[in-house]
Amino acid sequence: MKEYYERRAPEYDDWYLTRGLFEARERPGWKEELAELVEHVSSLPPARVLDVACGTGFLTRHLRGELVGLDQSGAMLGMARKAVPGLPLVRADALALPFPDRAFDRVFTSHFYGHLPDDDRRRFLSEARSVAAELVIVDAGVRGGVPRDEWQDRVLSDGSRHRVFKRFFESAGLAAELGGGETLHDGRWFVAVRCCAAAGRQARTHGQGWGD
Repeated sequence: MKEYYERRAPEYDDWYLTRGLFEARERPGWKEELAELVEHVSSLPPARVLDVACGTGFLTRHLRGELVGLDQSGAMLGMARKAVPGLPLVRADALALPFPDRAFDRVFTSHFYGHLPDDDRRRFLSEARSVAAELVIVDAGVRGGVPRDEWQDRVLSDGSRHRVFKRFFESAGLAAELGGGETLHDGRWFVAVRCCAAAGRQARTHGQGWGD
């Protein structure tokens, strides 16, 4: 996965913008729904926000408040540095966040949670709910089908092939998985859910909330 995102960084935004390998794909309503999603992200109240797996910064630039971007890919952070000048950036593992408890008000993450198998999902939620009181997850919608997970074979513009784990969500199912939350967006292509940690939540490995 690390090599995949290093290689994909220069073309990642093609997925959002329907360019390159995605130009010929049939994605009815994509542009309109993406605009709605951006509006939801922009309308989140200003806060101290950690954007985990910020990637190229495509959605990071629409967040408001005191922002920090984190990603494990140096190439992705290079793209984010150009997209959001002046944004503090940290290269680190999202499953071992290098911040103290409650360093932020909100953890935001987009199209990262759906790539995590069960053990990594639990580790991420434990980390996220320790460093912030709120979590916002943006991920892939079920596209008219049913929630599912699958392994995908992906080919990049350079011809390299990569196997990637991917989940697809309904907002209600994602909220339930997190132990409850507010639906911000529920569409064919995207879902977005906001949830809060249990009151007084501090420790990284004990307590309730966000899927325990």
